[in-house]
Amino acid sequence: MVAIEKIPDEYGCVVLVLVLYCFLNFYMAFQVGAARKKYKVFYPTLYALESENKDAKLFNCVQRGHQNSLEMMPMFFLMLSLGGLQHPIIASALGFLYTVGRFFYFKGYSTGNPQNRLKL
Repeated sequence: MVAIEKIPDEYGCVVLVLVLYCFLNFYMAFQVGAARKKYKVFYPTLYALESENKDAKLFNCVQRGHQNSLEMMPMFFLMLSLGGLQHPIIASALGFLYTVGRFFYFKGYSTGNPQNRLKL
């Protein structure tokens, strides 16, 4: 029980940001599913081939935006969870900014022009 006593009261903010990031990933997953239907890219194909699908680049940008967020999720969760033990408010604020940034990254990438992922 000693470990539980060392968790700061504000750690709930960290957990809230982690849950928010999960919801963001659910949103992105739904967008990939909609893009699969729209551009006719069926499972188990992860990325469409331009030689087989004229809309391959559009689908691949949506898929890649989500995939990149999934690739970074374990490191984000670990750093936010550990940083939040010592500085929960600062970690939560930075984690929230990162989550919002990920949303705009995905929205920009989903346009079909990968350079738009860098614009706000």
